[in-house]
Amino acid sequence: MGILGNWITNKTAKPFYARRIIKICKQVLHAEAKVCGLGQFHFYINGCKVEDHELDPGWTDYHKLIEYVTFDVTSYLKEGENVIGAEVGNGWFYKMDEHYTFKFPEFMPPNPNPYKPFGEELVLAVEVMITYVDGTMEVIHADEDFLVKEHPVVMSNVYGSETIDGRKNQDGWCTAGFNATSWENASIVTKEKEPTGRMIDQIQPPVKVLHSYQGEYLNNVQSKDIYDFTQNMSGILEFEVKGKVGDAIHLYPAEKLTKNGDVDQMAKGWVNLDSCITYIIGQDDVWETCRMKFTYFAGRYVAVEKPENCEMRNLTAHAISSAYETDGTFTCDDKRYEQIYSLVEKAVEANMVSVHTDCPTIERFAWQEPNHLMAPSIMYMKNGRKLWEKFLLDMRTAQHTEQDYFYDFAGNRVYPGDGLMPSQCPCYIPNVLPVPGMGSFYDIIGWGSTCILGTYWHYMFYGDKKIIEDNYDAGMRYLEHLKTKVTEKGFINHGLGDWGNPKNELARENIETAFLYADAVTLAKFAKILEKLEDKKKLEAYAEQVKKNYNEKLLVWNAEKGYWCYRTWDHADELFMTQAVEALPLYWGLVPEDKEVDVVKAFYDALETEGAFVSGEIGLPYVIQTARKYQMNNLICQFILRKEHPSYYAFVLDGETTLGEYWETNPRSHCHDMMGHIVEWYYNGIAGIQAEEPGFRKIKICPYLPESIHEFKCIYRSVAGEISVQVKEEQDGMVLQVKVPKGVEYQIDTTNLESSREITAEKIKIYQVIVR
Repeated sequence: MGILGNWITNKTAKPFYARRIIKICKQVLHAEAKVCGLGQFHFYINGCKVEDHELDPGWTDYHKLIEYVTFDVTSYLKEGENVIGAEVGNGWFYKMDEHYTFKFPEFMPPNPNPYKPFGEELVLAVEVMITYVDGTMEVIHADEDFLVKEHPVVMSNVYGSETIDGRKNQDGWCTAGFNATSWENASIVTKEKEPTGRMIDQIQPPVKVLHSYQGEYLNNVQSKDIYDFTQNMSGILEFEVKGKVGDAIHLYPAEKLTKNGDVDQMAKGWVNLDSCITYIIGQDDVWETCRMKFTYFAGRYVAVEKPENCEMRNLTAHAISSAYETDGTFTCDDKRYEQIYSLVEKAVEANMVSVHTDCPTIERFAWQEPNHLMAPSIMYMKNGRKLWEKFLLDMRTAQHTEQDYFYDFAGNRVYPGDGLMPSQCPCYIPNVLPVPGMGSFYDIIGWGSTCILGTYWHYMFYGDKKIIEDNYDAGMRYLEHLKTKVTEKGFINHGLGDWGNPKNELARENIETAFLYADAVTLAKFAKILEKLEDKKKLEAYAEQVKKNYNEKLLVWNAEKGYWCYRTWDHADELFMTQAVEALPLYWGLVPEDKEVDVVKAFYDALETEGAFVSGEIGLPYVIQTARKYQMNNLICQFILRKEHPSYYAFVLDGETTLGEYWETNPRSHCHDMMGHIVEWYYNGIAGIQAEEPGFRKIKICPYLPESIHEFKCIYRSVAGEISVQVKEEQDGMVLQVKVPKGVEYQIDTTNLESSREITAEKIKIYQVIVR
């Protein structure tokens, strides 16, 4: 028995209904329900869905952590007979594999640690606590008085396929007058079969419908009707259908079309994503409504295959995402910048459920690296406070102990060691063994460092020291694990380096060892905040040791160019530089003070030589932010507006509505936010809103006006209040209007505005407003 009482089941691993009648004889003052159905559930009272949530509860490692959802149900109850009910589906708890499901690609060795269900049957726990006006209380738990029935969703695949049999619909199933004589009593889950995870109230905002898009008919191709929703998304399909009992209508979603106009479910260089939503008609010649229940589709287009005598109408895609507030907006008169912003924002929305997925189509995994690399971009746009608390809790939950093990190909146990932070948290299909020639996809410093650097960004944006208190020990354990991975030469190089680099210039030793330094110096800052002075001293000494070795081996004199620069370690026979190799030491403060000017020159040359951002997702945020720091904003503008890849605007010209996975036309996934770091620059570069103290209690405003923009407005709603920056170019100068919250210390710097138009400060009219 868990904290919500008994778990109940219908003794199968397939979706089911559950209902129970309760009688209320007194006036209700307050009522609260705590509900958990694994893998996903919807909760109802008296025929009404309670709240507009989708995909409750959040995805976790159910062996270790389970979220329940608390609802205020006071307004749903009435005196007399009431019916409480739930629909329970599979999700990750017991994954169904019909239609597309993820498989590791052929270049990886077979995985000896495949997905395993978290239980033998789907389960439900319910606690309803009613407080009456007279002061008495009543508590109702799930038990054998609940009745259960097979659900019309007969197959629900976590990767977006669902089969719904309309013949099994139970109309009115959660109302008092419903005839439930064919239903059976629920079974109590035995102690040995109960989920084992620690139960907590759901931390993150629920997943909800953000926008709804009507399908636009395009054409009929090979006996299929093709529809366009105009936006790539994660979504829930809903439509009405009329036909003959037993006839089936099939919907095939996709991110793109083939040349002949059919949907193209082939992921470039990967696998056919044969996702399918099927509805089997339940009644003759009656309009029926079909809506996905326990999973979500991904894509922009849908092909509809149906019998000739079958009609369909009102095809709608409900785009879903975590229901976090929008904290930032950016508008300007050059629509290219707005289109780029939208690419990133829509990709973020599509990948933000209860975890931050890499993509909604192929993997749907909670890869961790964007949760620090993309953190500032997302946190400027959206309120990520509670989401990041969930992400970091997932990491602490997944962190290895000495006892954790997996299996190698011979069936022997492999103990990765205490402190390791998996690259995915939660990790449902662990691929723990290194891939020959590529490195580890499980133990990667750029991913695991989120437990430290993601914590840092949360603290900087929201100013709450508790996030450091919660994650400090996990960060310290992770650093100790990293120390065991340092090579004889003093480097970290077992991961993926600058993953996604268009020229495959991964520079593992340079990139990964820079993160080792970043982790140590960031933990030292945390130790100071927490007044752990002995830790601080040790961490600073270790960071200095890493820095000394880094510079002794990688910082070299470039005789041809006449400056100091960083060489790429894995090019032993030549002095080879990349943008990320020069940017990371500058960003993290690894460069000796007397060499900084030289390394900035080397970085500038690396940018100018390529004429584009030639960086993967790991180096890109540091490349962009280093270019901003050293007044190279003009290059950033040129690079993001290029018409050919690598470029953000090239995705717009390709017709994309979300950001692609890699710098290329027709990438494997058309909806990845992992390269969306440019949004951070919109806020701290163009608008120039920069936090100088945690929680934006002290800020600097240093705007920049790109050549093709004549007017912009940027708003960021910080925890300290709303900050607004608006710039408008006039015939003989500019107007700068700044709004800051009362109590926030701020400084306005017009240096970048002056240089952007070669004008003097006197030509800039400044209006300052203190918002109370």
